[in-house]
Amino acid sequence: MSQSILLLSSSRAGDTPYLSHALPMLEKIMPPGSRWLFIPYAGVSISYDDYHQKVVEAIGGLGCQLVSAHETPDPVAALEEVDGVIVGGGNTFHLLHELYRHGLVDAIRDKVNNGMPYIGWSAGSNVAGKTIRTTNDMPIIEPPSFDALGLVPFQVNPHYTDYQPPGHNGETRADRLREFTCVDPLSPVIGICEGSAIRRQGDALVLLGDLEAYLFEGTTQKQPIAPGSDISFLL
Repeated sequence: MSQSILLLSSSRAGDTPYLSHALPMLEKIMPPGSRWLFIPYAGVSISYDDYHQKVVEAIGGLGCQLVSAHETPDPVAALEEVDGVIVGGGNTFHLLHELYRHGLVDAIRDKVNNGMPYIGWSAGSNVAGKTIRTTNDMPIIEPPSFDALGLVPFQVNPHYTDYQPPGHNGETRADRLREFTCVDPLSPVIGICEGSAIRRQGDALVLLGDLEAYLFEGTTQKQPIAPGSDISFLL
């Protein structure tokens, strides 16, 4: 079966309400009446109960049911009872640590590779890549491995920005991603900006949204990717 994956850069675009910018994208993959398992483990400074409720309220108009992994005695078994999986944003290291702890890394990968739809944003998009080595987050906890779900054969960098505050002399995001590709030139990275997303349907990969994304590969400078571009060559 073909993969159905939506990787959002962020839960918001500008000052818009939570996930509101993503609703047109979500409704194409979340039919009314479908049942989804929500993974809240990236939430650290928010309770899992509050996080779950926040997402339920944001997508309420889609007519879907959202069950949170933290409320189930066996999250792996819960995957057998849902139509899709949603992985929220927060801290990527904590998210991956908990996915390993609950035995969900292999379980989610197997389900998605066999056709179960996957939706992620921010940290939830990071873990869909090969590894989490291009996350922006602080390593507040050490997961057993940096290896992630590998639902796409490249690295993801959500919240991509070229902004450098006046007077700030540290490396830019582009500098950091070029460091990665210098060390690992065979692993391309896509930086996706706020409000943008990557959509995979089988062997087709498309950039959604109104903003450019950026491809970092080898030791070359970043390459812009126009909105709406077919980027299936990365699969």
